[in-house]
Amino acid sequence: MLPLTHWPAEQRRRITGVFTDIDDTLTTEGAITAEALQALADLKAAGLAVLPITGRHIGWCMPLMDGGSTAPWPADAMVAENGALALVPAPDTASDHRRQLSKLYQQDAATRAAHQARMERVAAQVLAEVPGALRARDVGGRETDLAFDYNEFTQLPPDAVQQILAILQGAGMYTTVSSIHIHGCFDDYNKWRGARWIVRELYGRDLTQELDRWVFVGDSGNDQPMFQHFTHSVGVANIRRFEAQLQHKPRYITQGERGAGFAELAQALLRP
Repeated sequence: MLPLTHWPAEQRRRITGVFTDIDDTLTTEGAITAEALQALADLKAAGLAVLPITGRHIGWCMPLMDGGSTAPWPADAMVAENGALALVPAPDTASDHRRQLSKLYQQDAATRAAHQARMERVAAQVLAEVPGALRARDVGGRETDLAFDYNEFTQLPPDAVQQILAILQGAGMYTTVSSIHIHGCFDDYNKWRGARWIVRELYGRDLTQELDRWVFVGDSGNDQPMFQHFTHSVGVANIRRFEAQLQHKPRYITQGERGAGFAELAQALLRP
């Protein structure tokens, strides 16, 4: 991983879109900083596409995008549950400071229902067999995958994390690990697949044909598919804690951690 200052200015000037992880990339201690939120707004104001993509569930994303609790995040869409679905603002529909949103899925309704039933059985097995295991605090809001907390409201030892992963994989689930959650799903969703899908949905274009014009910013294991495929990828400095576990690492790394690191990346794009 090279210092962000090593990213050539001529490459930065070509960037027209930003994908970014949320937890511990935009957020610091669970909340987005004013600095990171302003960086998102500055990127949008400069005409760049802004697309947060997260392992968080769709219900968690809703108030960030519709402005139900604060001003809506300045984003073209928010991709949730590691790429399985997305929230897209409807144009010119803001009313009473809230935006109308469309929900887009990669799976059809029948497939989602069948997978949800299977996931409940796997969840029961994990809770019965792994001491201290807890589902992430999003039951009822998560639609396409299963998530367990290992580093948000509880702290699980590495052997417990591996035991959960083994159960999920033994049930035929695809797994990823974020900075806070262990995820499993019955389809091979990941952020790279979700990124390609949302670019087709929003813009009718093939992301793989224009990677020189996009950058991805992240911090943990479930960002590896993006680090692997993106021509331009950046890790915020706190990715160092996962460095030994990463098979695919970002090309560049910021000096600042979390939201400060994202703001550093935005400044590099806006003032190359």
